[in-house]
Amino acid sequence: MKPHANEYPAYYAKYIDALGDVDLTSVLTSQLHTLTALSSLTEEQALYRYAEGKWSIKEVLGHLIDCERVFAFRAMSIARGEQQPLPGFDENAYVAHASFDAQPVSHLIEELISVRHATITLLRSLTPDEHLRSGVANGNPITVRALFWIIAGHVKHHAEILTTRYL
Repeated sequence: MKPHANEYPAYYAKYIDALGDVDLTSVLTSQLHTLTALSSLTEEQALYRYAEGKWSIKEVLGHLIDCERVFAFRAMSIARGEQQPLPGFDENAYVAHASFDAQPVSHLIEELISVRHATITLLRSLTPDEHLRSGVANGNPITVRALFWIIAGHVKHHAEILTTRYL
């Protein structure tokens, strides 16, 4: 079930709202096909940036990997009853300090698909009560359920950017 607006910071609404009323597990699974389609990119194509200062396709993939891991960790931590506030992260610094452009695009896609499988497995392992648990991440209250919706909406957001600005 879609999270309510009081379950997450307002700046995540664009990701959650973009999904509409859907079966989340189906969306997370279907996104695997979208990601797999990027396997046809050459190394040169995967280094493309649509403007100066923008991430390459490889860096976008790396960003998706990092964010999915962070959000899934937050979901697991809160589901397990973590009471300590979870830290934020600077996605731009993460990309700047990573070597995504030096990695084969096939490895990045393989890693992203592996991370997604782990996310789906975690989602399926939680009870309805665990999905509703709330914690604090990056200084804001958030529920486990909202985190999974953010993961799916975030990938949808970047898939649309890849389609319209990169491919």
